[in-house]
Amino acid sequence: EVQLVESGGGLVQPGGSLRLSCAASGFTISRSAMSWARQAPGKGLEWVSSISSSSAITTYADSVKGRFTISRDNAKNTLYLNMDNLKSEDTAMYYCAEGWHSTRIRGQGTQVTVSS
Repeated sequence: EVQLVESGGGLVQPGGSLRLSCAASGFTISRSAMSWARQAPGKGLEWVSSISSSSAITTYADSVKGRFTISRDNAKNTLYLNMDNLKSEDTAMYYCAEGWHSTRIRGQGTQVTVSS
């Protein structure tokens, strides 16, 4: 069974940082591009960032460019999202997904709340 388990969310003040993790099981992420997506309260699912299978190529939504960094550790079968200079508009449930520019989520997500 393919599973993606997100973790690392929490409550953080504006300007703060968080690191999200996505642990995969049931498949090997090294063969796939991977993505992060998010869903803010009352809004649809939004693509955030993608990384190629070798980590050579990364891409970001304009709203997070320069603040978020996507990375992966294929040996640990884990995807990461480092989030710096967080803003209130980053408040959302964050999900990982297999694929390039993908929003094909499988897991429960991890909640990120940015508030003072």
